[in-house]
Amino acid sequence: MHPKISPPLLLLLPLLLAPRPGAQGCPSGCQCNQPQTVFCTARQAATVPHDVLPDTARLYVFENGITTLDSSSFAGLPGLQFLDLSQNQIANLPGGVFQPLANLSNLDLTANWLREITNETFRGLGRLERLYLGKNRIRHIQPGAFDALGRLLELKLQDNELRALPPLRLPHLLLLDLSHNPLLALEPGALDTANVEALRLAGLGLRGLDEGLLGRLRNLHDLDVSDNQLERVPPAIRGLRGLTRLWLAGNTRIAQLRPEDLAGLAALQELDLSNLSLKALPHELSGLFPRLRVLAAARNPFNCVCPLSWFGPWVRDSHVALASPEETRCHFPPKNAGRLLLDLDYADFGCPATTTTTATAPTTRPVTGEPTPPPSTVAPTWLSPTEPATEAPSLPPVAPPTVGPAPRPQDCPMSTCLNGGTCHLGAQHHPECLCPEGFVGLYCESLVRQGPRPSPAPAAPRPPQPLPLGIEPASPTSLRVGLQRFLQDSAVQVRGLRLTYRNLSGPDKRPVTLRLPASLAEYTVTQLRPNATYSICVRPLGAGREPEGEEACGEARTPPAVRSNHAPVTQAREGNLPLLIAPALAAVLLAALAAVGAAYCVRRGRAAAAAAQGKGQVGPGAGPLELEGVKAPLEPGPKVTEGCGEALPGGPECEVPLMGYPGSCPQGPLPAKPYI
Repeated sequence: MHPKISPPLLLLLPLLLAPRPGAQGCPSGCQCNQPQTVFCTARQAATVPHDVLPDTARLYVFENGITTLDSSSFAGLPGLQFLDLSQNQIANLPGGVFQPLANLSNLDLTANWLREITNETFRGLGRLERLYLGKNRIRHIQPGAFDALGRLLELKLQDNELRALPPLRLPHLLLLDLSHNPLLALEPGALDTANVEALRLAGLGLRGLDEGLLGRLRNLHDLDVSDNQLERVPPAIRGLRGLTRLWLAGNTRIAQLRPEDLAGLAALQELDLSNLSLKALPHELSGLFPRLRVLAAARNPFNCVCPLSWFGPWVRDSHVALASPEETRCHFPPKNAGRLLLDLDYADFGCPATTTTTATAPTTRPVTGEPTPPPSTVAPTWLSPTEPATEAPSLPPVAPPTVGPAPRPQDCPMSTCLNGGTCHLGAQHHPECLCPEGFVGLYCESLVRQGPRPSPAPAAPRPPQPLPLGIEPASPTSLRVGLQRFLQDSAVQVRGLRLTYRNLSGPDKRPVTLRLPASLAEYTVTQLRPNATYSICVRPLGAGREPEGEEACGEARTPPAVRSNHAPVTQAREGNLPLLIAPALAAVLLAALAAVGAAYCVRRGRAAAAAAQGKGQVGPGAGPLELEGVKAPLEPGPKVTEGCGEALPGGPECEVPLMGYPGSCPQGPLPAKPYI
């Protein structure tokens, strides 16, 4: 018996190796287990296979090394609806090369070497609904290149070299992605797309947004203007009253956020303010967005003094989920530098604890007939952080002085002194602070590092933290995460897990989030970078869609890359049953599972790649398919099956393939209004 094959798999071996009727007539190097579907993965051929059956409806020819297309490439395929040519080396598209494909609805040319799109490139594709051209080298698009695509719903042009954009006259377009092109400006008439719902303009170098550009987009719900050169929130955004998602992250020139900048966006559900230069957040923010569910404010240089003390209680008491709380920290004052914003108490912000003492006015009515003065209010008494705030008793009536000038006021402006300091007016009527023991400075802002410190008030006991995760290297590109101990210690009923990881060693430290079923005792995060340190956090999901319970985090480093002729075998354990499959057998097993309609679950924007390589998990690297094409619902939709994980607040983490692969997630192969 092979040492890496368990007995249950041996029983399946004859079934897996048996010939399948659907494979008859299949092109060499391809798989045809699904009816009318041909998968050609890593085929290593310079041309498209010519022996594809005429009734083929879905043709996936990704990562094949294809360099050339000609008029005969798709001859004899009148029923083809889905064509995936992504991750090849196609540099030129001859005019009318797709004209035989009159019924084509989905075309994916992502990650090729294309440089130009002409007016003849997509001739004859009148039924095309999704066109993906991202991650090419496109520098020029002729003005009428997309005019014949009247049914187009999605157009993706991200990560190209476009310096100018021709006018887009696409009345049915729902998604437009222009991100990461050197488009320093967009003309007001560039977007004749009145029905567009999602607009991605990240990383263009924009310094502003013309109101004429967005003024006609009354159906816009999703706007991404992150990683630009904006110095303030563009005024054009205020008119987008139907906006539900707004990404402003990475505009490091924005140093101030005013309430009027975002006024009128009452429908907003997700707001990303991370990686700006904000030192404070206005208190009015808590009342501007009654439907807000997710807020990101990480990597800002927050000044954690009294005006920001409202933020933590608001996040804890509301239903808003703060994204990346471990990166939402204070930068000032020194005593709070580096601390998590949500961990600070009211007194940590240097806010004074106040009590109000009232004095009863005299009951004697003046002889002059003037009205009785109102009861006088004595200035508030400011307590140190260690003294409890109690209501002072009322003082007995005191007769006003009969002679002499009125007493000089002894109060100061509110919040003058920090850390419980007492304010009074000096000889020149300037405010001065009397600092409590342990603090010095003009406003008691500095902490004395030596000498006696006031005994702190007893803090409320924190709930016990979950035990650390068991994280260990599995290969130079993968880390194995032990989940069994974490699941046993969880205090909530776990319906699923949210696993978040990010590379602490590389320049891109953006987190990647996955949804996992609760039945896993171990999970392997794959396609990582060798010799890099990763932070991995796991949080249980409760009965709803929002995370519940405490989060457990850990760090581990992947080993250096080792030259090898064999890819490592991904291992996953569910319960106590190990799945240890050799690469050759894994390819056959995946083909058999596909034949019975197994679900293909992919991370957002990536592919579950290469059945022939036997990889069963998803990582951040580029897979053979982007496999997108699912509209993320504006409100949380129904749960998907356990095999597909649970959905994110803004859409499913496990999505159906771009090309509508049969037997995928329950939403169906072709949503009515699909976009990511």
